[in-house]
Parts: sequence; structure tokens; C-alpha cells
Amino acid sequence: MGLDPALEGDGESFKVCDNIYETLVAYCPESTDLRPQLARAWEASDDRLTWTFHLRTDVRFHDGTPFNAQAMLFSLGRQFYPDHPFHQVEGTYRYWKDMGMDDIVAGMEAVDDSTFVTRLREPYAPFLSNLAMNFCAAVSPTAVQRYGSAFFKNPVGTGPFRLLEWRRDERLVLARNESYWGPKPALERLIFRPVPEASVAYLELRRGSVHGMDNVSPEHVQAIRGDASLQLLTAPGMNVAYLAMNLEKPPFDQVLVRRAVNHAIDKQALVDNLYQGLAIPAVNPLPPTVWGYNDTIAPYAYDPARARELLREAGFPSGFDTELWAMPMPRPYMPQPTKVAEAIQADLAKVGVRARIVQYEWGTYLDKVYDGQHPMALLGWTGDNGDPDNFLYVLLDKNAATRPAQNVAFYRSEPLHELLVAARRTTDRAERAHLYRMAQEIVHADAPWVPLVHATQAVALRAEVQGFRLHPAGIEWFHPVFLRR
Repeated sequence: MGLDPALEGDGESFKVCDNIYETLVAYCPESTDLRPQLARAWEASDDRLTWTFHLRTDVRFHDGTPFNAQAMLFSLGRQFYPDHPFHQVEGTYRYWKDMGMDDIVAGMEAVDDSTFVTRLREPYAPFLSNLAMNFCAAVSPTAVQRYGSAFFKNPVGTGPFRLLEWRRDERLVLARNESYWGPKPALERLIFRPVPEASVAYLELRRGSVHGMDNVSPEHVQAIRGDASLQLLTAPGMNVAYLAMNLEKPPFDQVLVRRAVNHAIDKQALVDNLYQGLAIPAVNPLPPTVWGYNDTIAPYAYDPARARELLREAGFPSGFDTELWAMPMPRPYMPQPTKVAEAIQADLAKVGVRARIVQYEWGTYLDKVYDGQHPMALLGWTGDNGDPDNFLYVLLDKNAATRPAQNVAFYRSEPLHELLVAARRTTDRAERAHLYRMAQEIVHADAPWVPLVHATQAVALRAEVQGFRLHPAGIEWFHPVFLRR
């Protein structure tokens, strides 16, 4: 976990960063529609290549540094310009690269204190939505210059909360930013505590030693609903949990094997038994809540006999031995990853695929999976911006298969790439949706994943907690939250 928004890639870091930092534009409280934030207004040129942002002039960073166009240029420029003095850091600007910003952005300019301009090489439909993502947040140039590569543990933004204390693996405390330019948060303190065991977190919630918990385990859902001192908030999830098969490791380089694995896994049983109904079986990598979803694609039916037949055709009449890598901790898209792995292991065994479950500490797990060391790996994704590009290009395009890879199937399809690039270049949403529906057909046929489920968002809170809203992108904003006395 770290608190430099340009470097982090995990949800645990983002949920803190989202309360410390701000961006030029932001998502609305309950949707991925855009609203002004650090930019009070903006416009694009007729050719959609030049974007001009008119900035607020009443904002300061937590350390007193004025926010202006030069600060915005510093914040985004350190990710974009190789000669920026803070471009070389202990980490990589993965999101900047994975979202294609290196290929799209031609340059940036601070015209004056309140005018920031970005120029693109070509029209890029998701550009404005990407700017609302946390990796595009404004960071204090003063603090980055002071702390250098240690900025990730000394964060300074413009947001409603500032870092007060961080005892790693124990607690992280944010304090209300008394100089915040917008409405002040109701809460004076906001404490994040890591509690890896869902049962322990639930007991602490019942006792009142914590006010809320996410990653709710399905086994606690009914008890929470029946407890008058608690409340359960749920909403459809803009996410996908998936099993990625590494196409660089035989036998997963064979499409018949990958299709066999798709037929072998009983997704409905996962939903019924391990999600307690708080999920729907996935057909595509894209959730049905995102525009451009292809609802004409027929799912791979749970059919062990068909799976065995495909394995025989692929040259594996007796199956094969492999490894199934699983996350060691709950994730919003998979609250019980070990149990999910065990269920999939049992399903695969029925068709002759003997999979040994492998687990590592979360940070190590991600590093190894991004490096392609797995044959099969469980992972998932919560959409960042409500755009299909954020799923299909980021997770499955050939350009995302470069280590450290976001495309952890290491799937490289030129026809898919051509569709995804074309969809980025047009601003006609109907045309984009058509291209994305075609893209999903290619992915379905090539089967680099088993899309498992789309999990329902679930957060449990004490009854006195008011003002918390579930966001489609999984953002946890606490500035509207207050405690009812």
C-alpha cells in the first residue's frame, strides 16, 4: 500500500487517496458522469485535440502551496515527460501507461496560473473520464521535491482530508482539512484499520469498535440485515472477477483448452454458495451495467462432458496438471477467494484438470501475476470511469500485455486491438458501442479468461453512520459522512 496516486494500483490505496487528493474533473456522487473539481470549466477544440481547463484560484495544498496550472503541469508532467526531475522514482507510473496516456498525450502547458492546456496526438474518447481517475490527481510540488521517492508515505493533496498518522499494518489516520476550499467534512478524524479476517472485522463492527467495513463476507449478510444496530448498503457492481489463463504457458496457448476450462466451471454454484446471491454469473469481461455490453453472446454453459471432449480434441484425454493461483485476501469482486479457488479446483478435477492452489502475500501475488509467472490466476477489476475502454483495452489489449502487465492472460489479438483503437478515436457513442460489442465477440471466442461473476457492492455500517454513498467505481468518499447522535 502507498499514497502516491500516480504510483498505486490497488483498491486499498485508492480508498485513502480518494479522500486526500483531487483531480481536474471528478465523478458525480453516484455515477460516472463528470463534474468540475479543480477545474471550474473546460472546453475542447473542434478537432478534440486541444483541451483547455480553467482552474479554481482559491485552492491550496495541505502544506500551504498554492494550487495553480504550474502545479498541475508538475503533477501530470512527472508521469509524462521522461526528463521531468521526478519521472524516475521507486515505482512505475502504471496507470498512466495502462490507460494509453503515453500514446495519446502530445504535450501540456501552463498558459497562466489559472489556465492549463493539454494537447492530444489524436482524438481520444475516454480522455476526460480518465482525468477524473486518481492517478491524474494534483500533488504538491513542494512535498514531492521535499520527499522524493518517499512521497508515497508523505502524501500532500488538496482534498478534504490530510494525513495525520500512519502506523503501517496497524492504522492510518486522516484529519479534516480545515483549509479545504469546499464544504468542510463533518468528521474530524477518519481512521482506516486493516483487518484481514472478515469474521474479525464483523465482530468489531457489532461491538462498535469500528463504524464500517467493506468486502463484506456473504456469510455475514443475513446476520447484518437482521441486526437493528447495523445497516447493509448494496448496489450493482461495476466489476468483474475472472480466472485468467496465461497464453504464454502451455497448454493454455490452445484455445480448445481455454474453452474447456470455461465449460468446466459452475458459475451459478459460485453465486449461490459463495456469494449468497450477491453477484451474477459473468458472460463477458464487461459488466452489464456498462454501456456497450453485448447481451447477445451466449455464455459457455456449465458442461463437464463438453469440457472433457474439448480436452480430448486438444490432445489431453487424461487431463493435465497445473497451478491455480488465488488471492490471499478478500477483494470487492471476490470476498472469499480461497473458497472460490477450492470450488474451481473441484470443478476442474471433474474434467481431469488437476490444479494445485498457490497463494502469496497480496503485494507479492500482484507482482508475480503482473510478471506472468502463473499458469492460471484469479483476479478482478472494478471499473474506474464507466467507459468500456477501461475494461477491454486496459485488461485485454495487446499493449497491456507488457510486463508489468495489466493483461495478465498475456493475450494478444490484432483484430481486437484494431477494434479497441478505433473505439478510442471516435466520439460517437453509438459507433463506440458497436465496436465494443464486436470486441466482446472476439474475446468470447478466444477465451483468454473465464469471466466468473459481477459482484454486488456491499458495505456494512453502524446504524448511526449517515451520508455514505456507494459509487459505481467503488470510490469511498467520506467528506459527506456524519454520525447521527
